[in-house]
Amino acid sequence: MKPQQKTLALWILIFLIFILFFKFLSEDKQKQDQITYSKFIEKVEQGQVQEVTFKGKDVILGRYKFSKKDEQDRFQVIGDTGENTFNLLRKNGITPNYEKEEKDSFVQQIIISWGPMIILIVIFYFFLRQIQVGGGKAMSFGKSRAKMLSASDKKITFRDVAGVEEAKEELKEVVDFLKDPKKYTSLGGKIPKGVILVGPPGTGKTLLARAVAGEADVPFFSISGSDFVEMFVGVGASRVRDLFEQGKKSAPCIIFVDEIDAVGRHRGSGLGGGHDEREQTLNQLLVEMDGFESNEGVILIAATNRIDVLDPALLRPGRFDRRVMVSIPDVRGRLGILKVHTVKTPVSENVNLENIAKGTPGFTGADLANLVNEAALYAARLNKKHLENDDFEHAKDKVLMGPERRSMIISDREKRNTAFHEAGHTLVGLHLPQADPIHKVSIIPRGQALGVTQTLPDEEMLSLSREKANNYIAFLMGGRSAEELVFNEMTNGASNDIERATSLARSMVCHWGMSEKLGPVNFKKTAFSPFQYGEQSDYSEKMSQVIDEEVYRIVDENRKIAFLILEEHRDVLNRIAEALILWETLDYEQIKQIADGKDIGVPTFVKKDSDDGGDKKEEDEEKVSLHADPDETLAVKKDSKIIPQT
Repeated sequence: MKPQQKTLALWILIFLIFILFFKFLSEDKQKQDQITYSKFIEKVEQGQVQEVTFKGKDVILGRYKFSKKDEQDRFQVIGDTGENTFNLLRKNGITPNYEKEEKDSFVQQIIISWGPMIILIVIFYFFLRQIQVGGGKAMSFGKSRAKMLSASDKKITFRDVAGVEEAKEELKEVVDFLKDPKKYTSLGGKIPKGVILVGPPGTGKTLLARAVAGEADVPFFSISGSDFVEMFVGVGASRVRDLFEQGKKSAPCIIFVDEIDAVGRHRGSGLGGGHDEREQTLNQLLVEMDGFESNEGVILIAATNRIDVLDPALLRPGRFDRRVMVSIPDVRGRLGILKVHTVKTPVSENVNLENIAKGTPGFTGADLANLVNEAALYAARLNKKHLENDDFEHAKDKVLMGPERRSMIISDREKRNTAFHEAGHTLVGLHLPQADPIHKVSIIPRGQALGVTQTLPDEEMLSLSREKANNYIAFLMGGRSAEELVFNEMTNGASNDIERATSLARSMVCHWGMSEKLGPVNFKKTAFSPFQYGEQSDYSEKMSQVIDEEVYRIVDENRKIAFLILEEHRDVLNRIAEALILWETLDYEQIKQIADGKDIGVPTFVKKDSDDGGDKKEEDEEKVSLHADPDETLAVKKDSKIIPQT
């Protein structure tokens, strides 16, 4: 039986016992009518009494001869059971019976007097047993909830962590100090009291802490910042004290606090005053890390992605002596992470992990782990024995843009509009000097997008020049420009492109000083008051108008550049769009062949009537698969094949 079922059965049993006990105390086996002694005499003289029993000295029990349906057939009298009553009964022909008066035993008296109290105590005891706080009982909520990593747990070492080599070097020194402290203390060095890991979500901060635990081979306590804070005043501070007491007993040891920003925020920033429960917890943490008492041998490792909200007293040397940045990995880091996650995954020999690493800029370690997992799941659905390049491409598209929506019904007009929109992005990207190379273009709906044009940078981009920013805005406006050029109309399909282009142009003007008219000046908006809605500008209304004019100028100039490129290479635009309608997805090699005027053929699974006797049977239309699936076909005219145009 499950614990929940046992608990439910126990409560039901207690409830039934409670009901039966009080029913036994409050009711007799048979109900009796209470009458006065004078009425009893009257009933006897009228001949309505059949039987009488004397119980003790004062209780008379009797039975009526005749009783109506709505009356009791028995009665009870508190009166004289002496000689006078006896003579009265004998005179009316009734011989009384005698019954010894029963007295409650000592046990019954105890049950009657103390029974309800005992039941309440039992119920309260089981109620406390059911209230669990973390790993302790209800009355131990002031104890620390930290979990200690046992020797039987699977250990993670630095070999299991990749892409954060600088952070590993910083932490290796801490591990080395724990293993051989004399090496550093002989030169006057002191062990760091705290190390804080700072970086975006998914970069491997928690994984690094677990690797430190696996390498150091010392007791490792793990707790979350939110585990300290409770609704009861003083509980968080009590848990901090208990945590460090456990650490002192197990020294040397490591205490890891994940998401420390939950308890380490700026003091005095709350609306409820400065003396709240969270600030008491933070004060106790500050005292434990660097107070009068020594915490020799206890190293605190914390992780956060919001170091800007932490209290300055927490970050000073002597508390967190080291600040380790765990940043998004570069291309070499991504390659190392992919190698770690594909160790236990059967990957085909033709898979180039370096190309996958180059094609995933901005991916964190968690994103790459998810990428490998999605590729494995996709290959398993196709009953493959090894992961291939197509599996990783499909997984990357799914992670970036969402799953394919092949069941979405799109009209031929919508499909043609989407094809020219994406062809406009592609063609503009091919002719811009600072634009990233086109990797793939597709008109298969994914997520909220009807199509997508992917670019793949040649190298890791650490800074953004003005020319490259302008080229990227022109690339974004290529889709809208193609719609205007070909269909002489506008759709809402370019809404996201316009939003990104406007945001980039505003950053160029307000933050990066890339406007010749305004110069290298930063125009920012701030909102310090929690009672104020929105943001407050640090510049005048007149300057705000000038900023808007500059943003419009940058976007409009690059839109005109994109339009001129498309107008000059209109024939290539048509060929790319028609190829997209036929193939649905084109890679870089196919795009280059189309731009050079070469024929890329037709997709596979083309249904044709075979030649019979050397006679060729021509038709106006032939079925061409758009999904690499013979069951999903679309009628395409023969003259719409991609033929070189001169």
